[in-house]
This record gives sequence, C-alpha cells and structure tokens, in this order.
Amino acid sequence: MGFFGKIFTWWNGATVSTAFNSMLSGEKVGSDAQGNTYYRAKKRYPKGHPFAGRERRWVIYNGANDASRVPAEWHGWLHGSFDGVPESNLPPPRIWEVDFTPNQTGTAAAYRPAGALERGGKRAPATGDYESWSPEG
Repeated sequence: MGFFGKIFTWWNGATVSTAFNSMLSGEKVGSDAQGNTYYRAKKRYPKGHPFAGRERRWVIYNGANDASRVPAEWHGWLHGSFDGVPESNLPPPRIWEVDFTPNQTGTAAAYRPAGALERGGKRAPATGDYESWSPEG
C-alpha cells in the first residue's frame, strides 16, 4: 500500500501517524509468531492524567487490523496484566493447546451448518421427536 493509502486507511497495518509515533516515542518490545510488533512508550503518562504512572502499550499488526490476531499472552501484556514480555511470564505450552487459526467468518472456509443458504438451504425433515407447546397442556 502506498503512502496515500496509509494516510486514509486504518484497517490494514499502521496509519502514518501510528508508525511515526512508534519510531519517535516508542520502544519495540517484541513480536509474535504472526509478525505483529509490540511497542511501549518511552515515557509514562504524566501526573494528573487518568492513567498516571502507567505506560502506554500498543501493537502494529502485520496485515489486517483484527484484534483476534493478538495471541492471549500478548493480550495480557497489552492490558498491563504483567510487566515483563510474554516469553518470560508464560508457563510451557500444554500438549492440548493448538496453534492460532484466524477468524473464518465471512470467508469461504466459514462454518455453514446444514440448511444454510450457502449450502443449498435444504434442511433435514423433522423426525417426530418434537412436540409443540400448547397453553392448555
């Protein structure tokens, strides 16, 4: 995406002002497996600010700005649950944990149950196990 595209779009990567702010006042903390980059401000919020004493943290996405692309460990760091970078605060992965898969809603890979219009709109016939409610019964 060109320079002018970055000025007017916020949904694909960082805007010009965010990228500029990251270079000037941000300190790169790390990145995740998807290529998202995490920053913290070099200075904390000033006295009198509602978040006084806390540091500002943000993410620059590698691709579309979709919050579901932030892994759980980095989500905790972004929201101040812990101070150290996630690699130093995480327990070892469990054998049942799976790798991240992006949200499939709105794509051809989205789940579509039987009877969905995208699958022809044909529902299975009723099996007789349904009893309608009546106020007299």
